Amino acid sequence: MPRPIEALVHTAALAANLARARAAAPDARVWAVVKANAYGHGIERAFAGLHGADGFALLDLAEAAALRALGWRGPVLLLEGCFEPRDLEACSRLNLWHVVHCAEQIDWLGRHKTQQPHRVFLKMNSGMNRLGFTPAAFRAAWARLNALPQVDEISLMTHFSDADGERGVAHQVAAFDAATRDLPGERCLSNSAAVLRHGLANDWVRAGILCYGSAPDFPAHDIHHWGLQSTLTLRSRLIAVQQLQPGDTVGYGSSYTASAPQRVGIVACGYADGYPRHCGTGTPVLVQGVRCSTVGRVSMDMLAVDLTPVPEAGMGSEVTLWGRGPDGTLLPIDEVARAAGTIGYELMCALAPRVPVSVTE
Repeated sequence: MPRPIEALVHTAALAANLARARAAAPDARVWAVVKANAYGHGIERAFAGLHGADGFALLDLAEAAALRALGWRGPVLLLEGCFEPRDLEACSRLNLWHVVHCAEQIDWLGRHKTQQPHRVFLKMNSGMNRLGFTPAAFRAAWARLNALPQVDEISLMTHFSDADGERGVAHQVAAFDAATRDLPGERCLSNSAAVLRHGLANDWVRAGILCYGSAPDFPAHDIHHWGLQSTLTLRSRLIAVQQLQPGDTVGYGSSYTASAPQRVGIVACGYADGYPRHCGTGTPVLVQGVRCSTVGRVSMDMLAVDLTPVPEAGMGSEVTLWGRGPDGTLLPIDEVARAAGTIGYELMCALAPRVPVSVTE
């Protein structure tokens, strides 16, 4: 039989989370953000749950082509725009909308030969300091784009640096509003945290991590607070059980020592499957739906769990590394990510190719 580890993508949960974004921004159109292969879920697998979006936002041309191959004929937005002039040919062929964030991209458009003008999203650097024109340079960039016959409608956008934190979004909204006053075009400002935490919505909102069942401002709030559902489950089984005596150690480096007699289960999951190696002793895990914790170091193909809370567990018992367990139990991915010192986004995107993935409701 194959190794027992597997991942499940829950399409009904994807659809429910998208509906949650619509409820939070009822007057806006919603981009379902599917960059990084739909945050590790797989664009082809996630499409069934997210096809009710108004458009899809992503990064590269291969992802855009995959969406078109799935039959999507609505808007597709390249969030980082074109990376070289010939990318504009693919934008014309695939009917892609694209972000313009630097002068070079405007130059490329000016030299591009096309019969169909492009829909572009002009990006402002309102404080993130990654991509975009500064507020002082924004209107001049808009004027250059507006003068090009290769450009049709110009939408205006920015991205928030602190929507999930204490600083919030007000300072960036103020900079954006001041620089775009009286400019025509639809606005696209809000990411998941801005929509849920600040109730901010313009013409378009970008629903990213909220679609995938992770709280954008965890640990301040969890998915239950925001009404989100888990969309990705990673599960495996126990492949061995060890009976420890006081003083026995577990795993590489002997980082865990038993202080009393203890049953330890060995799970077919390791860092080569995308489970974080730096998850230390105490990381939550479900065994037969019962909350347990890891002990010792995570190795390439295995990790160990304390079976004290579930003495009946044995060889073949189901283990939920994150997501949905048996009988309605749940281990949110954000909790595992916190134990690893990271965020749910990274765990989703790090799922290894060797892990079989199935689609379920």
